[in-house]
Amino acid sequence: MNPLPAVARPRAREFAQQFPKGNPRYYTMCKVAMDPLYDAVYEALATTSQPLLDVGCGMGLCAFYLRECGLNVPMRGLDFDASKIAVATIVAAQCAPDIVFETSDARGGLPQHAGSVTILDILQYLALDAQGELLSAAAQRVSIGGKLVIRTSIEAPGWRFALSKAVDRAAAALSWMKASPVVYPRPETIRRVLEANGLHGTIRPLWGHTPFNNWLAVFERT
Repeated sequence: MNPLPAVARPRAREFAQQFPKGNPRYYTMCKVAMDPLYDAVYEALATTSQPLLDVGCGMGLCAFYLRECGLNVPMRGLDFDASKIAVATIVAAQCAPDIVFETSDARGGLPQHAGSVTILDILQYLALDAQGELLSAAAQRVSIGGKLVIRTSIEAPGWRFALSKAVDRAAAALSWMKASPVVYPRPETIRRVLEANGLHGTIRPLWGHTPFNNWLAVFERT
């Protein structure tokens, strides 16, 4: 991944100041400082002009980060955790009132949309059939010129995967996440579902300087 220009990348501490004090602000600062996710998503979407649907948006970090990097497309975030949507709505009112956030459970289906879709770090909280349904629904909403960007921990032998599972379970035990992980996807399963829906792309590791077994999938309709 080519690094973003220094002027385009929001500084973690300054970016986090937009969020309420306490856990939301500290979490945001740590994520932006250490996680390669948001730069990777920006790189994938930087040349697109299609609206973005962010499924499992949490507190809206991805949307706010993309906007600060200069991605000025309509954005809509969905998450089933009402408390995180409440934080995202507060931040949006202050710095990006055009970004829309809604409490919604992706297991009940996705809203109408045509453009790009992001699904970041939520697949492992769904059963296998629900994963397939969500991936299919997301793929069907990717238009020509849009992209589907997925980040997920992948089931694989080794210490990275073991640590990823342990951290996910700890997040649920501490109530940061509303549910415990169910099953972790495999790259071949993701590719098979997306290609069956007319998308083609790449899946690669996205560890950065973190110890987690995270992978990034970027697919588009050709």
